Amino acid sequence: MRIAVFSTKPHDQRFLSEADAAGRHRLEFLEARLAPATVPLAAGADAVCAFVNDDLGAPVIAALAKQGVRLIALRSAGYNHVDLDAAEAAGIAVARVPAYSPHAVAEHTVALILTLDRKIHRAYNRVREGNFALDGLMGFDLCGKTVGIVGTGQIGAVVARIMTGFGCAVIAHDLRENPDCLALGVRYVGLDHLLGASDVVTLQCPLTPATHHLIDDDALARMKRGVMLINTSRGAVIDTRAAIRGLKSGVIGSLGLDVYEEEGDLFFEDLSDRIIPDDVFARPLTFPNVVVTGHQAFFTEEALRAIAETTLANATAFERDGKPLHPVHADAVRG
Repeated sequence: MRIAVFSTKPHDQRFLSEADAAGRHRLEFLEARLAPATVPLAAGADAVCAFVNDDLGAPVIAALAKQGVRLIALRSAGYNHVDLDAAEAAGIAVARVPAYSPHAVAEHTVALILTLDRKIHRAYNRVREGNFALDGLMGFDLCGKTVGIVGTGQIGAVVARIMTGFGCAVIAHDLRENPDCLALGVRYVGLDHLLGASDVVTLQCPLTPATHHLIDDDALARMKRGVMLINTSRGAVIDTRAAIRGLKSGVIGSLGLDVYEEEGDLFFEDLSDRIIPDDVFARPLTFPNVVVTGHQAFFTEEALRAIAETTLANATAFERDGKPLHPVHADAVRG
């Protein structure tokens, strides 16, 4: 199968090439992001392989269908950037990577918690400047604190296990209770209760119409003053402007983000020699109690290898049976 791989970075080429060592597929690596203007690059391809910031709206899907593309192979778990109705109408199958390494994202989540708690980012900069003063670096013991996890799929369950190991009381909110979490002693509660009782709130839920701006001004008003808020799920789960207001008022005591709702024009690119025009994104960076990473929570050797293998397994199954291993259908969004 001829596959046009968009938004290719060196690590994508390495792991996809290793996963296709037998040469079953013809992989064409493209640095360009998939968008209306770059659709012609997929001419002659049977499938396109896309990442989280590629444009898979209705116009792009219609153009891909005209070129004979029959499969969209996402190298991600999330699919909120895909117009599934348009894909279904065009007869294009959509496949995703439902799980790769939940440990990668969960461990990054905990890294953000520890960094913000113990002010590691500030201490690092001070020591490099010869400043060994401890003023402003006081943290708190995680042991005994209440951690609220919104979303207890595979990633949330690993976060629960790690935080239980720290001696935290872990509560959770999800539409379905995870037996693995229950076995750890995690207590499931309503969202309002979780927001009001948690010292740390971490978001591990998918982005759906129901979770879009789940954390807004009203949600922040129900949280403990000084709460630590972590998001390693999808950017639009948090209303960024509301979070800024929460930081300014002191409701949010510290904020850790690996995702941002308008990250498409920022993340995965080196913009160090430019002015970032997004004032909303720039504002949180001015706070000393905010740590932002550029959507790197998934970025481990194990996760990238699993993503590549599953992505190509989807393509192989589609080529063989006309159906990928992990399809996504329009009714997945409609619920």
